[in-house]
Amino acid sequence: MRNGEIIAAVQEERWTRKKHDNRFPINSVLCCLEMGDISVEQLDYVVFYEKPLLKFERLLETYIGYAPRGFWQFLLAMPSWLKQKLHLPKEMDKALSGRYKGRYIFTEHHESHAASAFFPSPFEEAAILTLDGVGEWTTASFGEGRANKIELTDEIRFPHSMGLIYSAFTYFTGFKVNSGEYKLMGLAPYGEPRYYDIIMRELIDIKEDGSFRLNMSYFPYCHKTVMVGRKFEKLFGGLARRPEGMLTQREMDIAASIQKVCEEVMLRAARHVHRQTGMKNLVLAGGVALNCVGNGRILRDGPFEKIWIQPAAGDAGGALGAALFVWYQLLGNKRLVKPHDSQKGSLLGPAYSDEQIRFFLDGIGATYHSYSEFEQLAEKVADLIVDGKVIGWFQDRMEFGPRALGSRSIIGDSRNEQMQSIMNRKIKFRESFRPFAPCVLREDASEYFKIRQEQDSPYMLLTADVTEEKRVTEKNQGMLKGIDKLKAKRSIVPAITHVDYSARIQTVDRQRNPKLYRLMEKFKEKTGCSVIINTSFNIRGEPIVCTPEQAYRCFMATNMDILVMGSQMLYKQEQHSNRQNEVDDYMAQFQPD
Repeated sequence: MRNGEIIAAVQEERWTRKKHDNRFPINSVLCCLEMGDISVEQLDYVVFYEKPLLKFERLLETYIGYAPRGFWQFLLAMPSWLKQKLHLPKEMDKALSGRYKGRYIFTEHHESHAASAFFPSPFEEAAILTLDGVGEWTTASFGEGRANKIELTDEIRFPHSMGLIYSAFTYFTGFKVNSGEYKLMGLAPYGEPRYYDIIMRELIDIKEDGSFRLNMSYFPYCHKTVMVGRKFEKLFGGLARRPEGMLTQREMDIAASIQKVCEEVMLRAARHVHRQTGMKNLVLAGGVALNCVGNGRILRDGPFEKIWIQPAAGDAGGALGAALFVWYQLLGNKRLVKPHDSQKGSLLGPAYSDEQIRFFLDGIGATYHSYSEFEQLAEKVADLIVDGKVIGWFQDRMEFGPRALGSRSIIGDSRNEQMQSIMNRKIKFRESFRPFAPCVLREDASEYFKIRQEQDSPYMLLTADVTEEKRVTEKNQGMLKGIDKLKAKRSIVPAITHVDYSARIQTVDRQRNPKLYRLMEKFKEKTGCSVIINTSFNIRGEPIVCTPEQAYRCFMATNMDILVMGSQMLYKQEQHSNRQNEVDDYMAQFQPD
């Protein structure tokens, strides 16, 4: 950050190609310095998004509280803490080659989340709600933000955590913890909440204000390295689903049930925060704020006029929040509120010029076509989308946060009934039940989706139902159960309509993403429809691509038809075919998430 302006933000996973990489982010540090055209010596402050000593205190108290259970977990955890995590200033000195001579500042975890939610928001004042797995001790908090100050007044503490109970069910249904939670959310509409009463009776006690306590006899994560135990398995009638095992109706019903519980907590908490603060706007952050269905419930059924969610709501956004906290809260600088927000569309990563892209393509002998005018390129790409082609779209600065927002995206025709299946099976290599998100022109959003006309959704963090006018009802549609629900066409944009008629929408405007906006205008001119598919440019288990080389490798290893990088367009049939072993090597890099 420079003078309160966000200059650069990048996640380490984009460089190392290891999803959710939690190692020291040296590549991202160097990238941000380069984008800011600044040397280490010119840095005034370096800040870390949580307090390691407080976190270490929580670990020790938990181990002692559960002793002698958890002794082996204690032995496993201590070496990394004693060697590295308790000595972060030394680690940061090492990463910065000993050239930084200023202060290191450590903000609290939920303080960082709250700062990331409020300070970039378009609100002069707002209520703040944070929910995640756990920081130091806090798992949820709320408070207020006014001008250049935030204050958190109430909290829920470990081990009681909405994020952790949701992760426990993620594990039990066979998905990867801290990665597969969004799959559980996407699976929920295929089931019925048959286990809701059991969860509410046995596992969690939710109060009217959204606070809650977990029945820890079902959750051994305080003293074991697993999320659930035998008592939990007995309650739900058997062992956890094996990763990659067959999905049954049980998993679908469990997903529907815990999603309903999560929405209940989020909605009750939001209503309580509104009663306590009296504010008309709400901002959210923390990993649970990535639950776009819950966010949609707060917007639709909650008392707030507007909500804004930090695009990098998880721990990645904590780094941004920590920097913002120092600039405003500690240094007392004035905050100027921008009409949209000051997140810059969350397009905060590196960009690559046409010269750099052509240099790479020439170096590998790729065949490509260059366009001197973007209008011509957009016209051609729009035609290709209409023709049913799947496009890799690589433009300008990379997104910060888990969602591809039109810079590192795979795009296609939302009207195509086969497109969801094609993209899942042949491009993303992922489970068939997973829905795709739509991009819609901002001014047309309320025509296709039940969303307030004044509410933006530029970061794909809200779900809204398709309007009745755009729906299609097929014969015997109501008879379909489970995964068979996929067989029914539900709207005139079937590729992005989930089985419950919902969609995780991204509104696109000219200010934040002018190139994608113009492309979608061209598509609308040809079809009368301003909705396209937008999914992240990667395969299953792979971080979103960052560089031209990564984009090209993903393009060649999948059944994408076209790759557009800057002003260059590549057709798959014109490229040298990959040998099968090269494709296999590429796929083997990434573990299923």
